[in-house]
Amino acid sequence: MDWFYPTSLARGYSEKVVTEVWDILRAFASFGFCKAHAAAFALPTYQSAWLKTHHTAAFIAGVLQHDPGMYPKRLIIDEARQWGIHIAPIDINLSDGSYHVERTSLPTRAAYVATNTQSSGQVLELPDASGYAIRMSLQDIDGISSNEIETISAGRPYLDIADFIYRSGASYPTTEALISIGAFDQLHGVDKGVLNRRDLLLKLKDMKGFVSKKKPNNAQISLNLLSSDISPSGLPNMSKSEIMEQEISNLGIDISAHVLSEYAQFLNHIGAVRSCDLITKRSDELVLVAGVKVALQTPPVRSGKRVMFLTLDDGYGCNDLTFFEDTQTDYAQILRRSSLILVEGHLRKTGPRGISIRATRAWELDKAHASWHQSAHLRSKVAR
Repeated sequence: MDWFYPTSLARGYSEKVVTEVWDILRAFASFGFCKAHAAAFALPTYQSAWLKTHHTAAFIAGVLQHDPGMYPKRLIIDEARQWGIHIAPIDINLSDGSYHVERTSLPTRAAYVATNTQSSGQVLELPDASGYAIRMSLQDIDGISSNEIETISAGRPYLDIADFIYRSGASYPTTEALISIGAFDQLHGVDKGVLNRRDLLLKLKDMKGFVSKKKPNNAQISLNLLSSDISPSGLPNMSKSEIMEQEISNLGIDISAHVLSEYAQFLNHIGAVRSCDLITKRSDELVLVAGVKVALQTPPVRSGKRVMFLTLDDGYGCNDLTFFEDTQTDYAQILRRSSLILVEGHLRKTGPRGISIRATRAWELDKAHASWHQSAHLRSKVAR
């Protein structure tokens, strides 16, 4: 104001006009930030939408590389699967500190096709990135250091696990994690069935004294000290659930499959609905949904009553559920302590494709599945 009035008056504008303009500007200041904020986001939003449509795999790889912000990485991985992108595991000779896009002929899940609805009146054209893969990065390994990533990358390619142990500069825990998540599977032909990850872990244990972060990555391997021979131990390979446990433990992400795939038979049996299929249901219909807890929020509301907002990821998208105060007494503890949750609730359509669920009941998915499995086992025994 100190600048505006003198400058405007000096340019010949009357005090009445200057005051009127100033009052308009002052009023605009109360909401102008919102418009400026929207304008500032318009360009990057358009750019992101264009990149996601025309270069889907590269866009998602970039999002993973530069931190997805409020969304966990596993949610971005799930979205990549929806567009037909193969998630390539960490490989000791192919992975480094960045996510890479690769061509692949491996079969993947068919790209998601959005169900059309009469209310929208439009057919959505969604990205199809089939034929592409995103190679996971070494940076996802829990506890790995930036120095280890550099020395591992600089030492590639590796001939076998003994060569890696001697030259990579990786610590014992990092090497153990790499074996457990399958980073040596391709190098040692684990998919051929002769060796498995347990055999490689035993080899690592035998060579524990040679694992040192101080070994130069360009050092020549001493065949007198290290033997690359690995004999099958006879131990069974890791099961699918064990592989997934190792991925979640060491990466925080389920790479080989979505964690809910282990419960598919049970969820189909009880009639649980995938998030992508909820749009086909009627408003106020009672539905069952399940998923991995993505977020749980309890913001204050105007009425003063407590409301809990839960977001679940089922591998086909996210479900937003609301637990009002009358349901929280029985289920608040389940929502807080459980990561896999089964929920019953009434569906509510909030727009052409907007959906929310008012929750009425909730269960720990693990316990519900175990109970069903036990009862199915008992029924089978009785039938015999």
